[in-house]
Amino acid sequence: MTKSLLAISIAVLLAGCSMAPAYQRPETPTGADWQTPLDSVTVTGWRQQFNDPQLQRLITLGLENNRDLRLSALNVQSYEAQYRIQRAAQLPTLQASASSTRQQTSGELNGTGAEQTSSQFGAQIGVTAYELDLFGRIQSLKDKALETYLSQVETQRSSQIALVASLADAYLALIADQELLELSQSTLQTEQESHALTQKKFELGAASDMELAQSRTTLESARVNVAQYQRLVLQDRNALTLLLGTTLPADLVLPKSLSEVKLASIPVGAPSSLLQQRPDILAAEHSLKAANANIGAARAAFFPTISLTATAGSASTELGHLFDGGTGTWSFIPQLNLPLFDGGKRVADLDVAEVAAKQAVASYEKAIQTAFKEVADALGSQAYYQQQVNAQIALVDANQRYYQLAEYRYAQGVDSYLTRLDAQRSLFAARQSMVSTRLAQLSNQISLFKAVGGGWQE
Repeated sequence: MTKSLLAISIAVLLAGCSMAPAYQRPETPTGADWQTPLDSVTVTGWRQQFNDPQLQRLITLGLENNRDLRLSALNVQSYEAQYRIQRAAQLPTLQASASSTRQQTSGELNGTGAEQTSSQFGAQIGVTAYELDLFGRIQSLKDKALETYLSQVETQRSSQIALVASLADAYLALIADQELLELSQSTLQTEQESHALTQKKFELGAASDMELAQSRTTLESARVNVAQYQRLVLQDRNALTLLLGTTLPADLVLPKSLSEVKLASIPVGAPSSLLQQRPDILAAEHSLKAANANIGAARAAFFPTISLTATAGSASTELGHLFDGGTGTWSFIPQLNLPLFDGGKRVADLDVAEVAAKQAVASYEKAIQTAFKEVADALGSQAYYQQQVNAQIALVDANQRYYQLAEYRYAQGVDSYLTRLDAQRSLFAARQSMVSTRLAQLSNQISLFKAVGGGWQE
């Protein structure tokens, strides 16, 4: 019974008590307008969301080679090691040492008139300056290190989600600009043929100087568009290469247009909790817990600390008799440190810790508000983008008919070249807007996928 009580007492002394305030998760700082749509969003993995084979291939390469993601993983390893260092401070450090001393004294000092040589050998094992965590200072520091490490883990997951989304956006941007480049090249070819025809008509006296100048203007404008999209395609490929962290596959075959790219819809109908899905929110909460634990360490600094140093070993004047009977030595040195005056440093440290906790609360609340806003934006935009795409398709059809009629009427000499030029420009602008609208619609799906915290599970 006595041994049990002694063991319990030692455990209490080692564990101490925590001075950290009890953690309470802040209330969700969102209004009613953002609550309804979020309860019906389900997170899926990126392979289910981005089912285009070429895009999946690029994402896999990016996850393996992207340097930012690699740096994020190394940061996690660093914080995990720091946590292990702080955790080790809760346990005594056991050290073994051996020493040998050989000393010569003169005859005048030893009183014999002759020089003497003496030797001393020792071997010890013991604990040095082990702090009894009576008020939970070491425990609070360990908790802070743990929560900081867990926050970094969630930050890495956020980095992975961001990379997956960025790769998908870059992939779509490349397809869109290639589609626009092909449109510009097709328009250039048409304008070259039209200009050649106008040139012949001018030589025959059937076209005026004005019509020839207008034709030349349209032709050069088409050349400008081709050069512009050639530059954008090159930049898109470079941006995609940077995200991948390696070269683009030589056998990569891109879809001809955005209409061939199909992204899975975000599932709707199953309940989910955004607060448990978004890694940035989880990271902010872990940072809040770390700040909470830091308050405990700052409070514990106001109380005395007790450290223990204890050694046991053997000492002898002859190495061969170092471990013989009667050569044992031991020491036990408890030390009490009582803070008396430090010019207000500990008070300032506590103030800093409490302010940091308030800052962490504000950051956590801001992360939640941002998340809810992003999801609400993406969900609310889905239906409008589809309406915009449908309207844009109708606009392209109308401009196509307008251009065909203007081309025919100009060829018949009914309308001027100016009408044909206006129709051509309207059709080109409508087709450009069609590509831009499809790109915006697909990018919105990617934004929703990112906003709900999907993609890191795989």
